[in-house]
Amino acid sequence: MFRRDYLKKPEWLKVKIPSGHDFRAVFDLLKQYNLTTVCAEARCPNMHECWNNKSATIMILGKVCTRACRFCSIETGNPGGKIDPQEPGHVGAAIKKLGLKYVVITSVDRDDLEDYGSSHYAATISAIKKENPETKVESLIPDFSDREHLRKVTDANPFVVGHNVETVERLTEYIRDQRCGYEKSLEVLRLIKKLDNSIYTKSGFMLGLGEDKEEIIQTLKDLNATGVDIVTIGQYLQPTRKHHFVQKYYTPKEFDEFKKIGEHIGIKHVLSGPLVRSSYHADKIALLCLAKS
Repeated sequence: MFRRDYLKKPEWLKVKIPSGHDFRAVFDLLKQYNLTTVCAEARCPNMHECWNNKSATIMILGKVCTRACRFCSIETGNPGGKIDPQEPGHVGAAIKKLGLKYVVITSVDRDDLEDYGSSHYAATISAIKKENPETKVESLIPDFSDREHLRKVTDANPFVVGHNVETVERLTEYIRDQRCGYEKSLEVLRLIKKLDNSIYTKSGFMLGLGEDKEEIIQTLKDLNATGVDIVTIGQYLQPTRKHHFVQKYYTPKEFDEFKKIGEHIGIKHVLSGPLVRSSYHADKIALLCLAKS
């Protein structure tokens, strides 16, 4: 069914080694406040660019995820219900020191917590806004499919709430943890709009996992049907030898084609490219949505 060998990485996927003064400044500040970034934990190829622009996606609720997806390099295990109660305040203070006007907050999955971490999300959003009244907050959340858990996040009034479908429907059961679900993820996006239609919604998925063109187009149609405002499409890169093999490297031209298809279907903004990730240029895209509303 899938390739079990390595494909040579094309030139357009080669990125710079992280370095530079601003990169170091972000690294040191995050270390000072004992904060984690998904940039480092998920081995994002854009870390050099974003950190040198003093931009980072903060990952809350620890470094250990209760789920085990075949594409993700984040450590899997049971955190035993432990959380850092000081984390929301630390995040707010770090963002103030960085002077960020736009910030993305994401997390591992925490099935070990009664509310899956939704209260901690809400507390973090509130702490950021208290310390940084002008800062817009984007929350990239797990599948808080329970209405009351999701309401905690929307009531904190983030600017954007995102939740990724990650892959096409056919591959979901194999690529994502068994507790995930394609329809479950679509329902999260629909529910956000029902709870607060003023919040912008966002989702994303990867290419190169074994999908075909028709499935990509259907995924864009399914996302559009939820009322989603922003969709990101990026190339899957195998993080370690233990993870799913890359089945295909799509060209920049193919990514451009999917961007056009998605926008023709009706999605307001589609960011599509080999190095695009959920939080890539998040501030620019979200503010474009605001300008068009």
